This record gives sequence, C-alpha cells and structure tokens, in this order.
Amino acid sequence: MGTKVNLISGRTIVQGQNLDNKLSEEYFNEVATCELNKADMERLGVAADGHVKVKTSFGEVVVKAKEKGGTPEGIIFIPMGPWANALVSGNTHGAGMPQYKGIDAEIEKTEEEMLHVKDLMKTYMK
Repeated sequence: MGTKVNLISGRTIVQGQNLDNKLSEEYFNEVATCELNKADMERLGVAADGHVKVKTSFGEVVVKAKEKGGTPEGIIFIPMGPWANALVSGNTHGAGMPQYKGIDAEIEKTEEEMLHVKDLMKTYMK
C-alpha cells in the first residue's frame, strides 16, 4: 500500500522550452518526474532519480523521483504532460482543461521501469 499524498501539476520552464519536441530526451527528463519533499522521499525510502509509482482513481504511472525543497510534505508535483495526464480525470466540467490540482493520490517506491511516451500513449488507447 502506498503513502497518501496530494497531487498537483503545472507547467515548468524546461517543459515550455521543449513543447515543440515532445519526443526529446529533455522533455522526457522534465515531465516524467515527481517532485517530492525530502522527508517524503526518506519516508518512501526512495533516492533522487529512483522510481516511484503514483496512483489515482483515474490511473497510474511510474516516474522518476526528484527532491524539491520548496514542496510541502504530503504534496507531490508532476509537470503537465503525458504522465500527469494519466493521473487526472478526462472530465473538464465544460472548461476544456482537466483539473490538475488537489488530486488524491498514493505513491510508493518501485523497481518498475518508466514507460517511453509512445508506450504510455498506447495505454490511453485501451
């Protein structure tokens, strides 16, 4: 069983710089990540660049853990992109944009590999 956390998402500068090339290594390294507080990383037993599985009622993904000092305990941040999209509801409530903030999630350390964006997108089509 994973640790309960609150998931938020948003844009990052590096992500924005690579929007034209979403298959690039730079884009992958930026958006296939999960920023966590140091205390949460220690509680999970995960080191920087270790893999974590994030689950919500909408889906699950494996991403790379990144320590981020400004992230409060119990909050995780995954940049907007295919990995965050796998964890949010497709219901936009008429706004055309999914809810990317305040999503109940569970996180756990894993040895599973992260999916390449092409493979991740195939899971959406099922």
